[in-house]
Amino acid sequence: MFDSHVHAGPDVLDRIGDDLDVGRAFGLADFSGFVLKAHYESTVGRAHSVSKVTGQTVYGGIALNQHCGGVNPAAVAAALSSGGRVVWLPTADAHTQRSAGLPRLCHHEARLPQHAYAIPPVDPAAAGAAELVLALVAEHDAVLATGHLSEAECRWLSDRARFYGIDRLLFTHPSYTVPGLRPAAVRELVEAGGFAEITAYQLLHQPGCSPALLARVAEAAGDKLILSSDAGQPDSPMPPEALEMLIDVLAAEGLDRRVLAAAASSTPESLFRPA
Repeated sequence: MFDSHVHAGPDVLDRIGDDLDVGRAFGLADFSGFVLKAHYESTVGRAHSVSKVTGQTVYGGIALNQHCGGVNPAAVAAALSSGGRVVWLPTADAHTQRSAGLPRLCHHEARLPQHAYAIPPVDPAAAGAAELVLALVAEHDAVLATGHLSEAECRWLSDRARFYGIDRLLFTHPSYTVPGLRPAAVRELVEAGGFAEITAYQLLHQPGCSPALLARVAEAAGDKLILSSDAGQPDSPMPPEALEMLIDVLAAEGLDRRVLAAAASSTPESLFRPA
């Protein structure tokens, strides 16, 4: 199996273990690898280091939040030129995150500005920077992840990704609180091109989430489904256990276990693997 959304320490938030702790847990669970994500730090170098130590395939990338100036092409160019495999559009500092009152770095450090980020059509002024980010992702054949942006922004990204020839588009947990898409909207997005993610974090921590709702989202995504843990929190199981639990819960809802297994192994491995 392969977990395409994992958090570890050191981090702004408390984590269940550091990179090596998490990497060793994946090794014990016989996973082939994982994608290391952080909201406020490039994980490219960290992924390289843990991969060398554990022998696993570990990828890193950058999330475009306040620490790097938001939708910043220079930060993207540096991360991808250093071997990064994924760019997450704004997550913890997306305008949706602020509106929902979800955790942000400025909640930990009150002297920081409360600024949040958006792209077209929500913020037309961000078009130039966003277009250059997309061009860089296309040139590096990397994964473009939509982060916590809204449905309208996801649709804009879908259209522009096709323009740039980006084949690796990932709608980041679209049924999570942000952006909060319904199954019908998820189906429309993946039919236009891209993959839709469901995470164990949703099952464990999302208010109002249920196995039945996630099963409907999985059905909407079809063969464009990706299952990940999004784990690493002290009050979550270790990421391998969390992802295996998600598969079991969705299988209990009547979904084909073979399809679910592919969504947590061969599908994300292919999405992130360099050509």
